[in-house]
Amino acid sequence: MIVFDLECRAAGHRFEGWFGSSGDFSEQQARGLVSCPECGSAEVIKAPMAPNLARKGNQLVSAPAAAPSATPAAASPQQPMTKAPMPPEAIQLIHALHAMQAEALKDSRWVGDKFAEESRAIHYGERDAEIIHGQATREEAEALLEEGIEVAPLPFPIAPPGEAN
Repeated sequence: MIVFDLECRAAGHRFEGWFGSSGDFSEQQARGLVSCPECGSAEVIKAPMAPNLARKGNQLVSAPAAAPSATPAAASPQQPMTKAPMPPEAIQLIHALHAMQAEALKDSRWVGDKFAEESRAIHYGERDAEIIHGQATREEAEALLEEGIEVAPLPFPIAPPGEAN
């Protein structure tokens, strides 16, 4: 799948479109199947996009190679984007998510790194059903999902019992 930033020529509305390939976008556009979700206009073009060059999770951030002098210093990935405080709405959202997680976990049992094993035991009826939380590797979580065992990551990290400040 490929994601394109799209723009409606009629009113300048910007939105995202997901396609199987660039050719799929062109074909659907030619058939009049791509339209603006805000105004319905079929005059839609690809908008300029910044490339998404994600780093693998196991790679360390290293100093960039010597950049040509034409590159402005502001484009350096090492510089912070802003030092402005977070908007109050964002802070409220973070606090609300934290409170929801705390509420969800108050009746949950910490199982540590035995999360995958305990989840399977509960799922297959080897242990009584209960709400648990713990730690699992990405591979363990993916294997649980493939077996039909519902798991979800927590929005905020938690400290094991007895290890919190």
